[in-house]
Amino acid sequence: MRILFAEDDRQLSAVIAESLQKEGYLTDCCYDGEEALAYALHSTYDYDIVLLDRMLPIVDGLTILKAIRQKHIAVPVMLLTGLGGLEDKIDGLDCGADDYLVKPFHIKELLARIRALTRRPPSLTDNQILTAYDLTLERERRRLSCGGRFVNLTQKETDLIAVFMEKPDKTHSRGELIWRVWGENTEIEDGNVDNYIHFLRKRLRELKCRAEIKTIYGAGFCFREWE
Repeated sequence: MRILFAEDDRQLSAVIAESLQKEGYLTDCCYDGEEALAYALHSTYDYDIVLLDRMLPIVDGLTILKAIRQKHIAVPVMLLTGLGGLEDKIDGLDCGADDYLVKPFHIKELLARIRALTRRPPSLTDNQILTAYDLTLERERRRLSCGGRFVNLTQKETDLIAVFMEKPDKTHSRGELIWRVWGENTEIEDGNVDNYIHFLRKRLRELKCRAEIKTIYGAGFCFREWE
C-alpha cells in the first residue's frame, strides 16, 4: 500500500514516515504544497491514501484536496492539522476529506484511522458520465456506447466497467475488484469476477471498440487499447 504524506515539519514528517514504513506502507514525503499537488495528481503514483497537512507552504492543504476531487480522484484523504475548531473540521470534510485528525495525535490512532479508511470500498466517483478511449459510460442509464453503437449493462457490469474506466491502463487484482464493486464483507468468489469479466468482454466486442480487458497473469486485469 502506498501513501502520500505531505507535512512541512520535517522532524515530525520523519517520525511519522518511519512508523508508517515499519507497518509496511510505502511512503512518499512532501514538504510543501506545490510538490504534494504534483504528486497527488500524477497518475503514475496511484496512491492508496493521502495524509495531508492543512497548513502547507506555497499551496495549502484544502486547495490540494479540492484539486484532487475536481480531477475525480477517489483516493481516501485524511487531513492532519492543528486547526481543531468545529468550522475547520466542517470545511475540511465539505471539501472532500474522508477523515480529519487534529494535532497532536498518537501514532497508534493515526495507524488505526488509516486501517479504517483503507478497509472501506472507495466510492466510485460522482461523475455520471465516464469516457475512456472511444467508449462512453452513462452510469445512471447503465449504457455503454462507442461510435453510435451502444449496449445496456446490468448494475454490476456498470460498476465493474466504471472501475476500469476511471483508471485506464491500471492493473486491478481480483481482490481489489471484489472490494470496489461488491464490498468487503461479500461472499463472492474469484470465479464470479471472471464471469463478469467475460460478460464485459462480450459487450466490448459487440461495440467494436478499441479497448479490451487484458488478463495479466499473476496480477489481475488491465483495461487498455488493443495492441
